[in-house]
Amino acid sequence: MNAEILWQPSAERVEHARITQFTQQLRQRYAQSFPDYTSLWRWSLANKDFFWRDVWKFVGGVGELGERTALDGHKMPGVRWFPDGQLNFAENVLRCASRPAFADKDAIVFESEIERRTVTWRSLWLHVGAMQRALLAAGVRKGDVVASVLPNTPEAVVAMLGATSIGATWSSTSPDFGAAGVLDRFAQISPKILFATNGYTYNGQFHSTVERVGDIVAGLPTLTHVVNVPANGPDARSGGIVHGPGVKALSWNDFIGSERFEPSFERFEFNYPLYVVYSSGTTGKPKAIIHGAGGTLLQLEKEHALHGDLRQGDRLFYFSTTGWIMWNWLVAGLTQGATILLFDGSPFAHRGRVLWDFAERERCTHFGASAKYIDAIKKLGVVPRSMNDLSALRTVYSTGSPLSPESFDYVYQCVKPDVHLASISGGTDIMSCFAIGNPVLPVRRGEMQCRALGMAVDVWDDAGESIAPGEDGMGELVCSQAFPSMPLGFVNDDDGARFRAAYFERFPGVWTHGDWCQITAHDGVVIVGRSDATLNPGGVRIGTAEIYRQVETVDEVVESIAIGQIFNSDSRVVLFVKLREGLTLDAALIERIKERIKENTTPRHVPAKIVQVADIPRTKSNKIVELAVRDVVHGRNPKNIDALANPEALEHFRSRPELLS
Repeated sequence: MNAEILWQPSAERVEHARITQFTQQLRQRYAQSFPDYTSLWRWSLANKDFFWRDVWKFVGGVGELGERTALDGHKMPGVRWFPDGQLNFAENVLRCASRPAFADKDAIVFESEIERRTVTWRSLWLHVGAMQRALLAAGVRKGDVVASVLPNTPEAVVAMLGATSIGATWSSTSPDFGAAGVLDRFAQISPKILFATNGYTYNGQFHSTVERVGDIVAGLPTLTHVVNVPANGPDARSGGIVHGPGVKALSWNDFIGSERFEPSFERFEFNYPLYVVYSSGTTGKPKAIIHGAGGTLLQLEKEHALHGDLRQGDRLFYFSTTGWIMWNWLVAGLTQGATILLFDGSPFAHRGRVLWDFAERERCTHFGASAKYIDAIKKLGVVPRSMNDLSALRTVYSTGSPLSPESFDYVYQCVKPDVHLASISGGTDIMSCFAIGNPVLPVRRGEMQCRALGMAVDVWDDAGESIAPGEDGMGELVCSQAFPSMPLGFVNDDDGARFRAAYFERFPGVWTHGDWCQITAHDGVVIVGRSDATLNPGGVRIGTAEIYRQVETVDEVVESIAIGQIFNSDSRVVLFVKLREGLTLDAALIERIKERIKENTTPRHVPAKIVQVADIPRTKSNKIVELAVRDVVHGRNPKNIDALANPEALEHFRSRPELLS
């Protein structure tokens, strides 16, 4: 059965969409007929060289892709894209800044709980030039690593662009990470420079990080400089600068200096290492994933220009910390001449209105947040359309976990009825999306609109056979062909063994992403959870998201998490629920939850046990951690709990008497 269509783009919107303009250019250039999006998607896979070069031309990429074919080799892993290409990532991000028409316009608008600042394109351009000089004077060269523990501020953007502009590799975490969590990441990459803050404000409270940063500096023997970026708080006047043996400590102002300079851009090979990002790390030490400059740039430009319809003068927001991949995605919006809107603080301040007030003030055109955030404000009863002027808003993004059908309803009922809701999925591993939005396609309830251009996304069964769109049954999300933003590899994995084991062990030569999903008859994508956390009662595989979608329609339930518990030599489904404040789980509510699940899924989805907990553990990017809960329930110690925002919540799951029978 087809899902209900909640939004249909107008003929005018389709006509003026950038993906429509791009398709028309392809028609003229190659005498091709593209009757629908699926035909365009198939062409992008069959003609990779043409497709990615045409994306580059369409967005106005600066640099050269080279004359040779786009792919050096075809078998994954090991493919090299544009082996003769030469570019500079930062030069492309800032290419609008050199145009006189942009000089005095805002490139960045920043708000925290206590301040607001703007940065013009001209100012950003000159600050990056000054940062280039400062980093070079500090001895940073191509191939060195520059790291940061900074909030989501303009300084983080300037430092990243300055570092990547000279060929250094950038890696960042947010300041709410503990020292052990930061060292689990940065000790792998041997940074030369560390940018760090002395504190941050969250939910009205200032949190000093001076002691934490001291521990981090002490644990990174490769550091030559630590640059303190003062926060607005009690330690701001002193700066809280951290000294370490052999480490030169400077304030931000002393490091960058008072003079501003025009930046210069040397062009490097297409695949020069740009970012090191990290898996969530709840099942072991985080994987340090290396992403190349060219592949990252091409993918993010494609997503912003074609799938997001982002253009000059738009105002792009995504609620993210610097420790989540969506920060990298957000900053890349500058490539399209859009203003990026940065927010640092609690998204639930002002009774859940703070982000929507920000969106109204800044005339936000593209608003993004995690699916869990949307679920949360729905539960809080926040109705932005009745509180805020969102007339400029065209697109709402959601990612981080599957967006429930009920949250689709919420966006159209309570945010804006005429808005493009783009539920997207991909992530840290690929620096881009497999399933994505599309401004010229309808939005169907509970579905991601399409498979991304240039991405050979398929769903395979256990035998490695493709499950045709519209067929019953779920399978593994795979990508059967090479794509530009496939990681260059992992840090300290010289023979590539860990990299191959992570993505290519299940189906050799094919990227297996770890999502359990289905492709619908109209080529939409429904993801029901991580395949490694898939439940298996009686040998039947069940995606956890299928259960969550039903449970979280129950008014009393704030949030839930489901695991498979080994019991009597079999696996049974256990559901933990966090209820509204002051409520207690009783037999009547348990029965109602079970009935809701049974009525809307199958009897096999119904949990054998439903247990109340006070809180549910999540990563700092707001993803619930089923595997860590499963470990605790089975008496195992989960690894790397410092990756969690609230590790103390795991204690609610330990030694529960309800699970003994």
